[in-house]
Amino acid sequence: MSEITLPESFSGVHFHFVGIKGTGMVALVEILSARGAFITGSDVSERFYTDEVLEKLGIKALPFSEKNVTESVQFVIYSSAYSVEKNPDLIQAKKLGLPMMLYSEALGAVSHASYSCGVCGVHGKTSTTGLCGTILKELPLSSQVLAGSIIKSFGDSCVMTKGHDFFVAETCEYQRHFMAFEPKKIILTSVESDHQDYYPTYEDILSAFVDYICKLPEGGQVIYCADDKGACQAVSLAKKRRGDIEAIPYGTSATGDYRLTFGRVEGGLHYFNVSSLGECAICVPGDHNVRNAAAALALSCELLKTNGKNPLDYIEELKRGLKNFAGGKRRSEIVGRAKSPLGQEVIFIDDYGHHPTAIKTTLAGFREFYKGHKIIVDFMSHTYTRTQALLEEFASCFDSADKVIINKIYGSAREDASAASVTGEILAEHAKKYHKDVSYAGEFDEAADVGFKILSEPSGSSYPDGYVFVTMGAGDNWKVGTKILGKLSEHS
Repeated sequence: MSEITLPESFSGVHFHFVGIKGTGMVALVEILSARGAFITGSDVSERFYTDEVLEKLGIKALPFSEKNVTESVQFVIYSSAYSVEKNPDLIQAKKLGLPMMLYSEALGAVSHASYSCGVCGVHGKTSTTGLCGTILKELPLSSQVLAGSIIKSFGDSCVMTKGHDFFVAETCEYQRHFMAFEPKKIILTSVESDHQDYYPTYEDILSAFVDYICKLPEGGQVIYCADDKGACQAVSLAKKRRGDIEAIPYGTSATGDYRLTFGRVEGGLHYFNVSSLGECAICVPGDHNVRNAAAALALSCELLKTNGKNPLDYIEELKRGLKNFAGGKRRSEIVGRAKSPLGQEVIFIDDYGHHPTAIKTTLAGFREFYKGHKIIVDFMSHTYTRTQALLEEFASCFDSADKVIINKIYGSAREDASAASVTGEILAEHAKKYHKDVSYAGEFDEAADVGFKILSEPSGSSYPDGYVFVTMGAGDNWKVGTKILGKLSEHS
């Protein structure tokens, strides 16, 4: 863990980012830029959606080179994807004796400078953080929020800035990265087995969340989902070690101010009731997003209290912030609309869901939200270890989809693909035990052909409104949707 301390003021401080195009890295660039820092950075030449964010800030990603690290650089922040022994920027930084920090360590150092709150959990971190920022935009609080993806209501940015007395950030459990963060309050959305390459057992990942909760200061708050068994277990274990921590539940099983009751889906809105605030609504689909909204409301209300304000005086602002949330990049993101060869509507959605629980709940949300549409999902599983460990869970999580296309597995650089005992084709065969219409299409061109063929058939009387075509996963199978959109454009 880095013990580097950042200055109280970042004005004029020169930070150099290695791997600057990474989503988290770009978000941190935005945070530091908003506080007056001077930023340079390097990365590969391939263009990513984060290039647009950097261009708005007037930053050009340089090719990796020792020449990037000049004597004016004061701190180097680098992605874990790059080695201190192999990357030329980092070799030069080490040669010059410059302070170097991983992204997670730098985020932790930034958290020292504000009243900081961490959003954590196996599912829902990005959406919950985005909801927090969208609500805080409406409230009289000096606040800055960092999400793990571009949020539409942040102006297509990863960061919302309106001062920085309060700092809310998405914090990641992988390799215990969140242990570098210094939270005063925590949102915990969920705990279950994941990242099996680092946490082989459920107990391993559970203990990480317990340790993170126990980083709270005396009287610190953990706002947790009472509907999630793992979150409840983590809070219970943390309370045994730290009885001073205040545990605040939200959800349908909660008691107190943030008890949740699900309501109707109508007119593009999902309504729900929170016991202390009355009826609320969001315009993104799914019960899981309603729970995320309840979490964001809870944190926003508790921050108002911390600032000496009564949340009941800001009910309209809280509800307006909720309705202003329009999702994030790769989080139930509508990426295009087209007409099928038979003239029916096709809505293309891209979603980052890569864990069976997230896939199941997200698709269930689409089923409720898009009642008159036939749902087709193209799924690319991420990492061999996760797919192997949760094979049956993955195979059985597509019940809300009408048709399923499964691609080859998107492996991690941390894994040896040749030694893997599971493939995308094996996953597809297992999925056929649970779903009547599953196709395996390993490559994207093949998957696009399968998808186009499905869209060329009538959707049927049960689905008069057409189709929803969903690309799901942490890989790059969003390209399947792009290819089909291109085919439909050519056909029209």
